[in-house]
Order: sequence, then C-alpha cells, then structure tokens
Amino acid sequence: MSSLQALKDQQQALIRKHANATDGAGFRHVFVTVVPLAIAWWLAIRGLAVSYWITAAATIAITVLLIRVFSLMHDCGHGSLFRSQWLNRAVGFAFGVISGMPQYVWSRNHHFHHKTNGNWDQYRGPLTTLSVKEFEALSPRQQWIYEYARNFAFAPLAGFVYLIFNPRVNWVKGNALLLLHMLRGRRPSAFETRYWKTWKEYRHQSANNAVLLSLWVLMSWAIGAAPFFTIYLVSISIAGGVGIALFTVQHNFEHAYASETTGWDIDEGALAGTSFLVLPGWMNWATANIGFHHVHHLSALIPGYSLPQCHAEYEHLFKDVRRITVREVPYHLTCLLWDSRTRRIISFREYREQKSAGPPITA
Repeated sequence: MSSLQALKDQQQALIRKHANATDGAGFRHVFVTVVPLAIAWWLAIRGLAVSYWITAAATIAITVLLIRVFSLMHDCGHGSLFRSQWLNRAVGFAFGVISGMPQYVWSRNHHFHHKTNGNWDQYRGPLTTLSVKEFEALSPRQQWIYEYARNFAFAPLAGFVYLIFNPRVNWVKGNALLLLHMLRGRRPSAFETRYWKTWKEYRHQSANNAVLLSLWVLMSWAIGAAPFFTIYLVSISIAGGVGIALFTVQHNFEHAYASETTGWDIDEGALAGTSFLVLPGWMNWATANIGFHHVHHLSALIPGYSLPQCHAEYEHLFKDVRRITVREVPYHLTCLLWDSRTRRIISFREYREQKSAGPPITA
C-alpha cells in the first residue's frame, strides 16, 4: 500500500484523536508567551538608561517572542488554540495587534491556502512563485530582480512590508477610496475595493489599526518615539522576515509537489507538497511547532501543541515527507520556479542546468 493511500485510510482516526484543543492548554501557551514578552520589553526600555547591550539582548528576545505570537495567532485563526471559539477570536485579535496583522482578514486568506495546498494554479505562495514559462517571458533584468529580490538577505525588509507597511497603507488607501465614493453621493453598501472583501473584514482592519496606532502613540509618549520605534521596527521586521522564510520553505522546496488543478490531490499536497522542518527545540517552541507542517495540513484543527505527538504516533505515514534542516533553508529558498510539466518546484540552479542541457523549458 502506498503512503498516500495509507494516509487516506487513517486520516480521520488521526484527526479525531489529536484535534483536541483545550482552553487550559491554550491559556498556558498564551501565558508563557505574553509574560516573557512583557518582561523583554521592560528590559529593553530599562536598558536604555543602563546599557544598550541589555536593550540589544532584550530586542532579540522580543523578536523570538513575536514569531511565537504570530504562530499562536495563526492557530487562533484555525480555531485550534482554544476549544472555545470566542477565546480564539479574542486572543487572535490581540495577537494580531501585537504582530501588526489584522488577524481575521489574514486568516480568511490563509484558509484559502489550506483549501488549495499543492494546487499551484490557485495559490502561488507568499513570494508569488512563477512558472518556468512565466519566468522565461520576463526580460533579463526582470529575471534578475525576481531571483535576487527574494534573497534571504532581504527577509527583514519583506517582514516590515508584510507586517507594518501593507496593513496600514492598504487600510488608508481603502478609506480614501471609500471617502471619495461617498463624496460622489454614492451609498457605502455599493462600494467595492480590493483592500477588503466584506464589511466584516473592513471592521476588523479598522479595529486592528485603531488599537495598534493608539499603542504606538502611547509607547512613543511613554519612552520616546525614537527608542520605541527602533526596538519595535527592528524586532518585528526580523520576526516577520524569519516567518516568511520558514513559511516559504514549507511549500517551496526542491521537487515539492506542485500540481495544476487537473489531477490535483490535497492529501498528496500534504505529503509531497509540504515539508517537515527539523528544528532545534527552542525554534519549535518559538514557532509553536509549525515546523510539523505536514501534520498541520492534514487537519488545521490539530493544535500546535499536539503536532509533535501526532507526528510521532503516525510517523510511518510520513516517511516520504521532505525533511529540511535549518542549514538547508537558504538553498530551498532558491526553489522558486514551478515546472508544471513535472508538477514540481525546482531551483534556479536546476533550471539553468536543464536549460544548458537542451531546448528551453516551456512549462
């Protein structure tokens, strides 16, 4: 029996056993995140008057904890951190503010990723992976930009744009268009924009921005704008960049399953299109075990704190899942081309080797 068929046969039993979120476990994970984060911020501020080395060390701690905040926000979006859904919504909103991301809007887009995992016709990942044919159609300058703008060195900039710039600017742009729409005498209910899909998304965007901007003002008043934004922007940009890089290699890795809609299988996407990040213990803690991504894609209802146990119990089903270590992450970040002929993701190196060996790839 193939690994895929064995997985299909046992998947429901796996989910019933491990989709076991409890409010107590959720609170414990929130507590051991929020309290250290508050302490790290206190030390960072205190260090300004004592030693900048203290502030620097505390900023590193804040960065690690922000990765964990975003990971737990992610679980809340799936309704899997707590058993009570109102707690998932409340904590998800709060952690969305802390991480800079309107949680409800983000979670709706993330659900689409789960529904289409492995279907690269439908979802191209956070870095908008091009097919080989699309890459071939670019000019040499555009190809260079596509390849090198996605270099790991630019990860903090990507984190800043993703968590700070885009959520604020898109909200302002949408509000400006809404105001212009209303000044023309049109009803708000008739307004449509790419910046939100529903009025519920707009309300969540607005609440997130209102609370976050108020906190920015409060913290700037309390400790000064320059020190606050230095600590805040450095930590959240690096955290966001690391998060984007890790998420990318969970789906963009050498020969990852990458199907067109025709023939696509979501379970095959979980086994062959999702990696298992073999991380040190502290990184598993910081990412709320999201490195066990193959298990997460079998069912997003399995809480992060149950993923390692589920993997260990059903490890025989996951023998074909790609293992990626921290050392291998930079290489897999170069796997940003979709070869639709072979239904897999390839690296720029493999693309050039294939091109030099024969006719141009047209997939």
